Amino acid sequence: MDPEDHQSPSDFRQVLILRPPPVFAVHEQYFSNKFQILKAYDSPLPTHDFLRSYAQSVRVVLCSGVRPITAEVIRDLPALKLVVSSATGVNHIDMAECRLRGITVTNVADVFSDDVADAAVGLYIDVMRKITASDRFVRGGQWPVTGEYPLGSKIGGKRIGIVGLGNIGSRVATRLKAMGCVVSYTSRHKKHSTPFIFYPNVLQLALNSDALIICCALTNDTRHMVNNTVIKALGKTGVIVNVARGAIINEVELVNCLVEGEIGGVGLDVFENEPNVPTQMLELDNVVLLPHRTAFTRESFHDAAQILLSNLEAFFTNKPLLTPVANQF
Repeated sequence: MDPEDHQSPSDFRQVLILRPPPVFAVHEQYFSNKFQILKAYDSPLPTHDFLRSYAQSVRVVLCSGVRPITAEVIRDLPALKLVVSSATGVNHIDMAECRLRGITVTNVADVFSDDVADAAVGLYIDVMRKITASDRFVRGGQWPVTGEYPLGSKIGGKRIGIVGLGNIGSRVATRLKAMGCVVSYTSRHKKHSTPFIFYPNVLQLALNSDALIICCALTNDTRHMVNNTVIKALGKTGVIVNVARGAIINEVELVNCLVEGEIGGVGLDVFENEPNVPTQMLELDNVVLLPHRTAFTRESFHDAAQILLSNLEAFFTNKPLLTPVANQF
């Protein structure tokens, strides 16, 4: 859409998108039927010029982690009142700038939590039982030649440390407890309503765990929280699964520990510099990799789209938003 065409009776229901969130890409017709979608990614104009052309009319931005909403973007949109995120986390949004400007942010709450928890457990089982590596072994024609394959490890009885016992972490804990694991956790605060063992920091958790499953938000405090010291505390047979954000782990130090045999294995859905993955990881059989897709199911995308649409509709009809995010940043 060209900027000169943007004056229309539906201006008050404009929704600007810098890059299409995956949920929007799958269910675009739902949004296009209700709102005037301004697609910066389809415009021949540079993003800054596109934003300036709509600066006085755009009150809503729809986004995801594929295109951060930075302070610069926010300043280019002086009429902005609402950022609607198709993700649960908000680390791709400059929350401090939003707070300064009085801009509300919404997310999709816990709509992805069950699917991410399922995938986290799946990654852990895959690493422990060598499922992906065994698949490569068979497909590569090595079974008739080699015959033997290294033993995997039992799941039941393992001590699992959950980093972040929130919506996702608590679901991971419940699933692994049902499989006979001994669950403990670290979180910002002790959860008095849970039976699981609490440790005040990730290092103490690692010292008392066979595996860490990372489910916490990425903040200044959690960035590179899982470093060389924590990895080595987990031990040479330890496993790390990360379904949160890549930068929670110091990726350089993780790679070094993997290459040097200081850790048993990892299952990763997220990375520090997505979509780039350290090449050393690609050669290791004790590493299972996903392309940041643990939340991606048909069912969760449908539910997420309904939440996004409900928040947009609520905003444009002056009704309470469905899933506002408390801005304490």
